[in-house]
Order: sequence, then structure tokens, then C-alpha cells
Amino acid sequence: MKKKKDKHFFTKFSAAVTKATGSPIVFLIAFLIIVVWCITGPFFHFSDTWQLIINTSTTIITFLMVFVIQQSQNRDTLALQLKLNELIAANKDTSNRLIDIEDLSDQELAVLKKFYVKLAKLAAKDNDLFSTHSIDEATEKHNVKHDLANDSKKQSLKNKTHEKE
Repeated sequence: MKKKKDKHFFTKFSAAVTKATGSPIVFLIAFLIIVVWCITGPFFHFSDTWQLIINTSTTIITFLMVFVIQQSQNRDTLALQLKLNELIAANKDTSNRLIDIEDLSDQELAVLKKFYVKLAKLAAKDNDLFSTHSIDEATEKHNVKHDLANDSKKQSLKNKTHEKE
């Protein structure tokens, strides 16, 4: 049980640190530290120790922040993926094969990307912002939609022709 508590602590800690360090006040404090360091340069004759203080402190802070931010980013990404998976699973018109695609290989993702490039090209031809297709039905739905549009145009022309008679 101690491991879970430690993980939970680090999760809370990293979320708090990430939130705090992203705030304007922390940026202002960091900026003021740099200004003070610059101002003190002449008093310390721009010595190696004076330079070492800022170099060492920023290196240590940066090194630690990488891990804190990465943990927070991993958690946020996972939460986002779960939300997207729920939206995909809940919508009857979406392909459930897109759930958990983040676990696919680069080659598998490239294949999926080709499908979506094709969908984008079909949608561009339609000039319809609200058209949608699943991966499997892209070409089929596109053709059906065009057939219906053509049938509708033909019917309109027939109706106009009959009205003129």
C-alpha cells in the first residue's frame, strides 16, 4: 500500500508544481531573481562563483522540472485519451477501431492517416463542413451522397419540366 500512497503523493505534487510554475507570479519571481543576479554581478566582479550560482541553480531546477512536468503531461494525456475513447465509443457513427490508437505502431498510424487524408479530400470536394464518414465507409458514403444529390437534381429537373408543360 505504501507504493500507491507514494504514487498518489507524486501525482498531487507534480500537478501542484506544474500549476504553480505556470502561473504569472512564479514567472515574475524567476524574472526578478535573474534581474537581482545581474545587478549583483559588479559587486562580485562577475566572478566564477557568481556565474556558478545561477548556472548550477537553473540546471538543477530544470533537471527536476523535466520529470515533474513529464509526469503531469503523461497523466493529462492519458485523461484526454480516455475522454476521446469515451466519445468514440458513445457515438454510433464513429469507428471503434479508433479507441486506443495511441498504442498502435508508427506504420499502423500511417495507414490510418492515409484514410483520414482521403476523407479530407472527399470532404473538400463536397465543400460541406458537416459531412462525416467512418474509416470503412468513406468512399461508399461519398458515392451514395453524390448519387442522392444527382437523383435529387434529376427529380427537380423533371418537376420543372412537368410544370412547364
